[in-house]
Amino acid sequence: MNEPDLVRRLNDAVVEPLKAEYVGREEVIDLIALALVAGEHLFLYGPPGTAKSALIRSFARAVDAGYFEYMLTRFSEPNEIFGPIDLVRLREGTVATVTTGMLPEAEFVFLDELFNANSAILNNLLTVLNERIYRRGAETHILPMLSFFSASNNLPEDDALGALFDRFLLRCRVEPLPRETMPRLLRAGWALENRQTPPPGADRIQADHLRQLSKRLSTIDLTPIEELYADAVFKVRDLGIALSDRRAVKVLKLVAASAILTGRSVAAGSDLWVMRYLWDREEQIGPLTALIQGILRQQPADQSHPLAATPERVDGAAVARLLDEVTAQLKETKPTLANLARLREQTMRLSDQAAWVGDEKARRHLLERASSLLEKIGT
Repeated sequence: MNEPDLVRRLNDAVVEPLKAEYVGREEVIDLIALALVAGEHLFLYGPPGTAKSALIRSFARAVDAGYFEYMLTRFSEPNEIFGPIDLVRLREGTVATVTTGMLPEAEFVFLDELFNANSAILNNLLTVLNERIYRRGAETHILPMLSFFSASNNLPEDDALGALFDRFLLRCRVEPLPRETMPRLLRAGWALENRQTPPPGADRIQADHLRQLSKRLSTIDLTPIEELYADAVFKVRDLGIALSDRRAVKVLKLVAASAILTGRSVAAGSDLWVMRYLWDREEQIGPLTALIQGILRQQPADQSHPLAATPERVDGAAVARLLDEVTAQLKETKPTLANLARLREQTMRLSDQAAWVGDEKARRHLLERASSLLEKIGT
């Protein structure tokens, strides 16, 4: 099957049906597709109940690929993920792992609450994510994994977990949907609850189809965006984001994947939308979005990825008034966990809106105000 047909099938059979089922989650669905084509890993961050796990699980079910899912706790052991020791072979003096149905045989891997991993699991995961290899004693397993996905309600706080987080090139914050989407959400959610799962179709996207698209990455012409991308890398670093040379090179895989998913063999400036997802800390999301959107506004929109679209500019004065209201509520409202969570959600949404304010000075001021508010609200 040729590349345009594969992209069309991925879009028609997986991406668009999932967008119809999951109201307001188009961004996450597009990012899962991007990660699979780029062969990179995606981390979803957000509060419980925002469909993080359901989105990954549903996408995996729509693709004909080996799937492994597990929720980590502090007490999880490596055997639960990588497979137990083969006792029969152990009696013969050979240490071997029973990997049937476990992570080493999966092409689509999802570990929920990744940062609960203890050191025994963590050391193995670093190699799995970086090299797609699992080692145990004298054993070496070359993994067929396409991409690794994870979700968590929290971001890593210690250095050991930071090294694991660094393996995820794409990071996406998933927020509760705004009030105006609730009617559509309820209708779609009720339909999902009552849907009878159809048997797998013969025309499903196969793991090998995704590998075929991934092999095209090296053929994408990146020449037109070299200077623009190099300049963007240094601007991202100026925001305090740890974009190392190694990660900067890997981001080009995302750029190339964006071109493939939009039917092009040549990268365009609009493909730099992928850089919005390179943040390290939550307070960087707004400034990074503003930076990348400023770059995208100067690029032609022809044949661009849906996530490259730049919305209409936001009224900075309106955002400032709403930030004033949150500030007043923070002073007046009893600081219960529920109230703080609500104010935090409002502030993060305003921070996202501030990133679209046209005037650079006003935008920077509003983002700083939102960041300061988030620090006062805490986690």
